[in-house]
Amino acid sequence: MDLGLKGKTALVLGAGGGLGSAIAHTLASEGAQVAAADINKDAAEQVVATIQAAGGSAMAVQWDLADLEVIAPNLAVIEQQFGSVDVLVNITGGPPPTLVSGQSAENWRKYFDSMVLSVIATSDAVLPKMREKKWGRIITSTSSGVVAPIPNLGLSNALRMSLLGWSKTLASEVGRDGVTANVVLPGRVATQRITFLDEQRAKREGRSVEEVSAASTASIPVGRYGDPQEYADVVAFIASTRAAYLTGSVIRVDGGMISSV
Repeated sequence: MDLGLKGKTALVLGAGGGLGSAIAHTLASEGAQVAAADINKDAAEQVVATIQAAGGSAMAVQWDLADLEVIAPNLAVIEQQFGSVDVLVNITGGPPPTLVSGQSAENWRKYFDSMVLSVIATSDAVLPKMREKKWGRIITSTSSGVVAPIPNLGLSNALRMSLLGWSKTLASEVGRDGVTANVVLPGRVATQRITFLDEQRAKREGRSVEEVSAASTASIPVGRYGDPQEYADVVAFIASTRAAYLTGSVIRVDGGMISSV
């Protein structure tokens, strides 16, 4: 299946992580020119190196999502090399495990800026040229916690939830301009973030990581954690020309883990 991404410019935020890296590689394999952005420049450059080694087109961009002042200059660099952004994949880091109660106002502001405002501001920055071209994709990766709140991930559950309302509203505003906006939810996909959360849960509960992982696996109908590539394949389809009628949606890539309809 040709996804129609050849020559498109894709910006992947958080491209140095497990999900972001898989998405960047997959979009590049479909012919997109990928700007791999991450706060860790070395991680972004490693992703670019492997993409280029496979014959793809990519560039690395150091991007601190907590700093809104870097958006304009970073986009200018991308546009100079690849042209304006056609596909934006929003991936942010998650906050540390916490209760939702008793958090300081400073903590809420810190993670709101890096996890929510950064996504909105970057999307707003690329939207004018998408609308001008009558084609664009805004894809935001969040967490299964926005559907079924995850214990001890209070900040994440609350802040990521706001992105659902934003994305749904955005979809209604830009749909007639050929731009789609969708949210993708990972279940327990095997990344460093999930390993970290399993380790933290094991410490809290006085269990081994293997016991925690086994308990989580037992709650997943397909009987295993997901592969980042499986998540990336779904994102690539949403980014494609084939998905022009898919917008305002929340797509779960969770192996059936989320129990609600």
